[in-house]
Amino acid sequence: MDESEWERAAVVRVLPTVAPRKLAKVPFVEMAEGRLQGVVSSGSDIARVYVSSISAATHGLSCSTNNNRPCGGLNGGWQCKHIDALIAEAVLQYGVARVAGFLRVEAATARELTAALRGAREPAPAAAVFSRFLRHLAYLELPGSAAPIPELQWFPATGVAR
Repeated sequence: MDESEWERAAVVRVLPTVAPRKLAKVPFVEMAEGRLQGVVSSGSDIARVYVSSISAATHGLSCSTNNNRPCGGLNGGWQCKHIDALIAEAVLQYGVARVAGFLRVEAATARELTAALRGAREPAPAAAVFSRFLRHLAYLELPGSAAPIPELQWFPATGVAR
């Protein structure tokens, strides 16, 4: 597919995951808005989830429940188990090289990546991440179909002149 065909296509290339993921523990991971961020299930309460993030620029750490109660395990420069789970699942989804490059650290394994982060607590907008996660879930509930979803048709497939 040459560049002009790509510009007219209404499809986006999706990278396959590096390895199968455990969606029950970390159902949503993204590298967006300058942060590795996602939703992590609570280990103690099935009804509670945490929104965790790591800033790519400062390695600032944020972890709170979806209703903005801070995570008790995130202290000073120590990462909580939710941040550790987020990193592990991001490595499974994107690969260690991509995650390390995004976070601007040198690491060959998830353990090295975790050890390279030296950030302090830094508030991040948990509500926006959780909202995208809920929207993501809504798309998963749609029945399978080859027909386009109107709100996902950002770019027309053909016939557009610039």
